[in-house]
Amino acid sequence: MVKVRDQKKTMNSDYESKIHGLICNMTLEEKVGQLTQFLPSLFGAFGLTKDEIIAKLVEGEISYEEFQAIERNYHKDEIREGLLGSMGGVTGAELSNELQKIAVEESRLGIPLLFGLDVVHGYRTIFPIPLAEACSWDLELIEKTAEIAAKEASAAGIHWTYAPMVDITRDPRWGRVAEGAGEDTYLGSMIAAARVRGFQGEDLTKPERILACAKHFAAYGGAVGGRDYNTVDMSLQTLHEVYLPPFEAAAKSGVGTFMSAFNDLNGVPCTINKYLLTDVLREHFGFNGFVVSDANSIAEVVVHGDSENRKEASKKALLAGLEMDMSQGTYKEDLPEQIKDGSIPVEFLDEAVRRILRVKFQMGLFDNPYRTNNEIEEKSLLALEHIEIAREMAKRSIVLLKNEDDILPLKKNLNKIAVIGPLANNKKEMLGTWAITGNEEDVVTILSGITSAVEEESEIVHARGCEVIGDDGTDFKTAVEIANESDVIIAVVGENADMSGEASSRMDLNLPGRQEELLKALHQTGKPVVVILINGRPLSIPWAAENVAAIVEAWQLGIQTGSAVADVLFGDYNPSGKLVATFPYSVGQVPIYYNHPRTGRPASKIKFTSKYIDGPYQPLYPFGFGLSYTTFNYENLFVNSPEVTKDGLITISIDVSNTGQRAGEEVVQLYISDVVASRVRPVKELIGFKKINLQPGERHTVTFELDINSLGFFNEAMEYIVEAGLFKVFIGSNSQDGLEGEFRVIEK
Repeated sequence: MVKVRDQKKTMNSDYESKIHGLICNMTLEEKVGQLTQFLPSLFGAFGLTKDEIIAKLVEGEISYEEFQAIERNYHKDEIREGLLGSMGGVTGAELSNELQKIAVEESRLGIPLLFGLDVVHGYRTIFPIPLAEACSWDLELIEKTAEIAAKEASAAGIHWTYAPMVDITRDPRWGRVAEGAGEDTYLGSMIAAARVRGFQGEDLTKPERILACAKHFAAYGGAVGGRDYNTVDMSLQTLHEVYLPPFEAAAKSGVGTFMSAFNDLNGVPCTINKYLLTDVLREHFGFNGFVVSDANSIAEVVVHGDSENRKEASKKALLAGLEMDMSQGTYKEDLPEQIKDGSIPVEFLDEAVRRILRVKFQMGLFDNPYRTNNEIEEKSLLALEHIEIAREMAKRSIVLLKNEDDILPLKKNLNKIAVIGPLANNKKEMLGTWAITGNEEDVVTILSGITSAVEEESEIVHARGCEVIGDDGTDFKTAVEIANESDVIIAVVGENADMSGEASSRMDLNLPGRQEELLKALHQTGKPVVVILINGRPLSIPWAAENVAAIVEAWQLGIQTGSAVADVLFGDYNPSGKLVATFPYSVGQVPIYYNHPRTGRPASKIKFTSKYIDGPYQPLYPFGFGLSYTTFNYENLFVNSPEVTKDGLITISIDVSNTGQRAGEEVVQLYISDVVASRVRPVKELIGFKKINLQPGERHTVTFELDINSLGFFNEAMEYIVEAGLFKVFIGSNSQDGLEGEFRVIEK
């Protein structure tokens, strides 16, 4: 269960009085300054090039003075005048302390700055992308990687990360699927809470902790067509049952900030959505921190067509409950006049300032504004323990999708191994999306990892074969020649890092470029082909699934990619990862997810049922799927009572045995199905899981205790209810396979 922290209890009466005193003493401009965050440079913002920035300068969208202030002076004058509350993108202990000193020692009120950065899956020690980490189903280790990311980022002067991204997504075309925990609400909620705990810990005043930010509020992952920034249209029931629970889990775990989403939700941009930012977040979740806009999103309300100009958009955003404006100075320019003329009651401004100052007090910034120095930074980055955890997390994130005739694990003394593919000896692309402070020179490539793992007498030969995209550099001939001379072919294919993440939606989920052609050419040699997938989203790979000997889903694993892949390939680690996002057979099936609502005509051999006439309706690989080098047997599913009241608990157990020859870990998954309800319910929903480690021949009884109140849903009146009736339970190794039981919920 998610550990609940009462945020109201964090309100210290001592600093509440100090906050009140500061607000009473602040000028209007200083108040608005606390609501303002700037970046040190425009370069790189929104993917703009320097030429594009210069074009904005030429077109008069920014003045030359603004350009100089942003690019060269880090807004030092505005900091000195108390007109900034936060800066994003400032890194390094020396620079952050320099700017903080101006704020604390040279501004009139001495209010410290809050330094923020996208620390999404590591600072200098880059861990697997979040989607990959989620495949470990290891909450403790996920929390640990966030803790290390916080330790390194804080050592470099960062106070605040714009993470975790807790958006649920059911559409792999959406590039930001790489940043989240996949398609399931229950698992996503558990991981959201774990990441918040990892970043923030129990005490935010500790210098090695940083403030977390749950984003993007809300339903950003439900973009129509899987196209980033696109509109989102869904029922309130779907919003509350599927997309909001991970945010609520983050709030109840004490997350200090939220970030609003770019999209509109049912016709209202999230940036100005009072229902989300006040009714749900403040009143329902009890959240007491502050909300920051996504970059430039207040101004983009005008483009949405919901406001005539930025002035109107700024007013709507503040009144809706959005406290801080990220990067564009919209509040700074457009709020003061509206406060002065009474268009916006000053109470709204004061409350926004209060929330931001409260977070700064909770972090201890007023008592300790200089939380790091160069020595701390140097010792923390890439510490040996951090690298070891990176390798552990990476190998646990790997999912074994196919292993025909147990070709894996490979022997370390094979005569010759061909390592082929455009990503085999690539450092940069292993880092994945949002690794802005990572260094590709820290990366262990897959070729290097394999070379280090094998015996001295084994020969490793390498060829690129082709590029990830395009026709340049294609050389199938050399790749096939060395493949013909080898005992086994390891083909490393997939996506470049910038093919997933923000603004990287794809229409086509096949292997890009000519990589599938390369696989087919290698397959023609008759030698066994082991495919290593490097990607930031589920891919459609039906030909590979049908024809190659083995498929290892390695995602983008960060700096220890090569070491972790080698650990799995040669059996030093028995893979235990399970998919958290469904792999479609074809992009035409998208959106595809395991917990879809029932239909009146489920697919069958009968023509007039829900299926396709030109391909399968089933996924290529279902949610929860993942193989091991051993085998597990499930038996003796037991429900402790045939009936249980609505306010009761029920216990469900099953015996799991390791029936293979190797020790292995298994994620035992519990699903529930509400058979008859007043609203159409999903075919099944994950409601619990446990990861166990079994020796060969060992058997373990896995027990789950369910709170019946967790089995409810929202009715037409948007009331959360639990109805009496029959419930099916399923326990197995993935969302499709397992044993079945049942129980009935009755009235008291």
